[in-house]
Amino acid sequence: MKWFELGLVLLTFASGIIWLLDRLFFAKARKARAGLLDEGREPVVVDYARAFFPILAVVLVLRSFIAEPFRIPSSSMMPTLLIGDFILVNKFAYGLRLPVNNRKVIEIGLPERGDVVVFRPPAHPDQDWIKRVVGLPGDAIAYRDNVLYVNGEASAYQPIGAYVGKGRGEEMSGASLLAEDLGGDGRHEVLEIDSPMFAHHGVGEWTVPEGEYFVMGDNRDRSDDSRFWGTLPETQLRGKAFLVWMNFDSAAGGVDFDRIGTRL
Repeated sequence: MKWFELGLVLLTFASGIIWLLDRLFFAKARKARAGLLDEGREPVVVDYARAFFPILAVVLVLRSFIAEPFRIPSSSMMPTLLIGDFILVNKFAYGLRLPVNNRKVIEIGLPERGDVVVFRPPAHPDQDWIKRVVGLPGDAIAYRDNVLYVNGEASAYQPIGAYVGKGRGEEMSGASLLAEDLGGDGRHEVLEIDSPMFAHHGVGEWTVPEGEYFVMGDNRDRSDDSRFWGTLPETQLRGKAFLVWMNFDSAAGGVDFDRIGTRL
């Protein structure tokens, strides 16, 4: 995705510069020669630049500062996000950032507990990952016996039943489906594997440094998150996921229309 972003920026600037230089320095001379054979005809490269620059500029602004689409390839955020979901991510919720280097240029807001965020993990800066924010700067986080503790307070869990998966997420069928309450509006569903043969990992205690966040996947036993690689620097955030606009899973029969329009 980073190479696509870089390519989009380069094409936009290149087409814009070609179009601008032609209007400033070459178009008038060409117009003066018009009528002498074909000397007034616009060069092909300028014609293409004039046609594509507005389209490229609109796409660049939308993807960089308004909303960007992503596809969910893994089960780490089940049951909130399913494999094959196509989501939209708000690109200005946590401040306006420059494309490619992700440098913040305008402060707008900060992540809240319970937000589903897209980011680039420090160990894989060329990849986009998605998790839920459970720890804010200064928080003491602990996870043991399948219970999340925030500043010494155990999160509340309400059993819902056995999860029934489908398509590429069918392997999670039979896992425990729970409603987890992080306080405030932070209520969402999580999955846990209950089996005496299954060894749970990711147990420990952490303190979240200033300017960083503790993130976890909702599929607690199928998520590579802050329990394993540490807290997430704010500089790595890409945006806040807010909507499922499409789902396509060939193993589940194609498009799942019930997923379209799901708010996160």
